[in-house]
Amino acid sequence: MLKAIRKGKPLRLTLHLTLATLTGFCFFLGKAEVKDSGIFNWIGSDSATAQPFRSQDAWRQVYERLPNLPLENQYFSKETGAVASENTLVSRLIRYHIYVKSRPPNFRFDWKLTLADYLGAHEYLVESAYPGATTLRENPMESDRAVIKKLTRAERDALIDTLVSVFTPNTTNETPASAPTTSPKPPATTTNPATTPSLPQPGDARLLMP
Repeated sequence: MLKAIRKGKPLRLTLHLTLATLTGFCFFLGKAEVKDSGIFNWIGSDSATAQPFRSQDAWRQVYERLPNLPLENQYFSKETGAVASENTLVSRLIRYHIYVKSRPPNFRFDWKLTLADYLGAHEYLVESAYPGATTLRENPMESDRAVIKKLTRAERDALIDTLVSVFTPNTTNETPASAPTTSPKPPATTTNPATTPSLPQPGDARLLMP
């Protein structure tokens, strides 16, 4: 019987090692599957590049709110030869801001930097990297810069405010703080002249004489 027990020990060790190996292999497969699913890449991605769907339709909302803003969509597509009517000034501005400069689209300061690029006051635009350079027959960069320069300061501010509101639709205006309530002051106590003792007057000491 002792021999049988001794023979069973290697078998149990072999089973334990096999089970541990299979468990580790399954864990490795599960980890690899999660990594390949792109979840970690999505979590670690920049907030500006994590919303491609919204950036594609944002330019339409901007023109709905600012109908007087120039479209600048008269350029011809290299692929089809037709007018690329959806390749507008605002769509190129948004693509430059998000994809070329990797700036977040929901802060006014970052949009000011982008407009400063167009005005030549911050960073220079690169013609080969400008949106539409590879898809349009004519590079629209210089024409777009000219349009932005013609806008007044109020029009540029309105454009920035509209872009920020389009990319942050869930923001709500903060409710103004309520005015502090002052506790009512206690009523002033008035002395009753009838009960207040009068001060001694000259000659009153005579009244105490027998």
